[in-house]
Amino acid sequence: MTAESPVAVVALGSNLGDRAETMKAALHELAALPLVDDVRASTAIETVAVTVAGEDEDAPRYLNAVALVRTRLAPTVLLRALHAIESRHGRMRRERWGDRTLDLDLIAYAGVTSADERLTLPHPRAAEREFVLAPWLELDPQAELPGAGRVSDLLDRLRSRR
Repeated sequence: MTAESPVAVVALGSNLGDRAETMKAALHELAALPLVDDVRASTAIETVAVTVAGEDEDAPRYLNAVALVRTRLAPTVLLRALHAIESRHGRMRRERWGDRTLDLDLIAYAGVTSADERLTLPHPRAAEREFVLAPWLELDPQAELPGAGRVSDLLDRLRSRR
């Protein structure tokens, strides 16, 4: 990884089709983007589906991971690229938090904060998602979610509420 490039945190998820293969392909596509210097991915974990109504044990389970992406792409350009990768893998945006072949969320970008209607940074629900925090912590034990605190502390708080 080059020191000059900012680090973006991208969460990956899939609960339809060949989840592992889709996520692997998405990581390759992410690494092939222009101005992306390096991509490091966490171990994938399997989790229960989270819907607008809460956890859904009857829905297909998700495979989730996090990637740290060193890139010189602007956050909005990276987000457009993530949406294009999702589309190439059959992502349909029919219902909020519905089943999907691929979900790529821009969680954080080098400490940048944004309340723009096109891009909210950091991701507004990242601090509430163990399936984001645990893989992120695996990759970066010193990680911090801007405005929320250390990822390790956020994860501890979530786990203590169970």
